[in-house]
Amino acid sequence: MDSHRAPLPILVLTGPTGSGKSAWAEDLAEQAPIEIVSVDSAQVYRGLDIGTAKPTPAVRARIPHHLIDVCDPAESYSAGRFVREALASIRQIHGRGRVPLLVGGTMLYLRALIHGLAPLPPASPALRRILDARAAREGWPALHAELARLDPEAAARIAVNDAQRIQRTLEVCRLTGERCSELQRRGTRPLAGMPVWAWALVPRARADLHRRIAERFHAMMAAGWLDEVKALYARGDLSAAHASMRAVGYRQLWAHLAGECTLADALERGIAATRQLAKRQLTWMRAETWVEGLDPATQALSWNHDVRRRLAELEL
Repeated sequence: MDSHRAPLPILVLTGPTGSGKSAWAEDLAEQAPIEIVSVDSAQVYRGLDIGTAKPTPAVRARIPHHLIDVCDPAESYSAGRFVREALASIRQIHGRGRVPLLVGGTMLYLRALIHGLAPLPPASPALRRILDARAAREGWPALHAELARLDPEAAARIAVNDAQRIQRTLEVCRLTGERCSELQRRGTRPLAGMPVWAWALVPRARADLHRRIAERFHAMMAAGWLDEVKALYARGDLSAAHASMRAVGYRQLWAHLAGECTLADALERGIAATRQLAKRQLTWMRAETWVEGLDPATQALSWNHDVRRRLAELEL
């Protein structure tokens, strides 16, 4: 790369689940020197294909994708690992004279990459046992309510039944005596000095997004999603406690296979959980001033043309 050329940009396209991010990204990558970096906490897992809307092998053969299928469902994948691997992918893509397009809706990962991760204390097994015992007695929503008193900003970004994140955030608050959200703001910015062009798909009509979510959920079921989860269930080394199996949709289908609910109930709960996830994602996006909001129903072509024009001005 020419050392006198302006640094290549990093493109970010985020949005709530079901808003059409992948289709926008693939259309652009077919016409510009783009490689896609997934920002999706479920697509990192091998074997979670249908329910994560993972790009097909045919798409991945045409368009380079990164951070997909990088770990086994029995492993844990953290925001810290994502930042390290995303930075490595970005450097490699830039080294080829191409532009990375980060695509996905896992806000914890995106926030860590943009704003940085603060050095947080290591896990405390003793404190975690205490929190687990309390959750068994009172339920995770009760611990979420406690977190809302200790760190309202962090609690607002965490679902009331997200046991893993509630536990970790309470643990940090207890161990440090400080709000986790304040500690995270002190982290170094991994992308400092790099130009970032960022957009979020923000549907104007919530009803349209809800309809798309339900339609996509049923289409995934028709494509064999339940069989996919059955294969994971049959492995024998996975449980509902694994992060991979807590992914939206997988969690509800796993409960059905465990005999905890009917398939109809699992579908209803899965769609409702997906809508709740989309609501949290939209809340986060509207608070991030560095992201430009776009209407997915009307602005796809203009966005595509604008990005290609800006890249052409960089002689890409």
